[in-house]
Amino acid sequence: MKIYVLVKEVPDTYGDRKLDLETGLADRTAGDVVLDEITERALEVALSYADKNADTEVVALSMAPESATASVRRALAMGAASAVHIADDQLRGADLGLTAETLAAAIRRGAPDLVITGNLSTDGSAGMMPAMLAEHLGYAQATSLSAVEIAPDHVSGTRTGDAGTQPVTAPLPAVISITEALPDARFPNFKGIMAAKKKPLEVLSLDDLGVSADPTVAPRSIMTAVSEKPPRAAGVKITDNGDAAAQLVDFLVQSRLV
Repeated sequence: MKIYVLVKEVPDTYGDRKLDLETGLADRTAGDVVLDEITERALEVALSYADKNADTEVVALSMAPESATASVRRALAMGAASAVHIADDQLRGADLGLTAETLAAAIRRGAPDLVITGNLSTDGSAGMMPAMLAEHLGYAQATSLSAVEIAPDHVSGTRTGDAGTQPVTAPLPAVISITEALPDARFPNFKGIMAAKKKPLEVLSLDDLGVSADPTVAPRSIMTAVSEKPPRAAGVKITDNGDAAAQLVDFLVQSRLV
């Protein structure tokens, strides 16, 4: 079985995150960048299956700037057999449509049996990519899974909602997305880090994939305006002079909270 896992480099969630006010894009020079934790968990799902099934090939797929090579190599160090890195200056600021089309072209090229992603990234938080990929590829989909079981001809799992849990099953080939309920990813050891230097890492451009970023070829969304987040305003302070309850009620009414 061949499994593709989408991995993504994102600004460190524990560091500062800023927008470039000229481009409207995340300023990746403002702090450290790391592999998104949810994509590491997705990789762990694939690697755990590969540990028990020797005929399994796990491929890490990333669409990121050329500078993201170290993050892609981390996926190899964790245990992926090979990686595909889509790097093209034309993809800077790509919207969801172009991103899905590009990733789908790379996946189609590799013809995997299963595609595993996180349910949403910590930078964009759109949560739409798994479904968009399944639509492009014509694959079955099972999203937001809190438990996963992979079989030779199907994948099953559990989707957790407010009202309970829902068992789902999809025939292969399929696209699935997982939530943070899945186990933490393994940490790359020294042997894995050294082995990663020799593992195949294919770098592809849009031309290699036959995808055009030209907005006249396919409609794209664009950023029309961007501004800094306004500073937090001081809150209302209520001093109790015997009428605190009345002041609180007035405040709630004025704020249309009651």
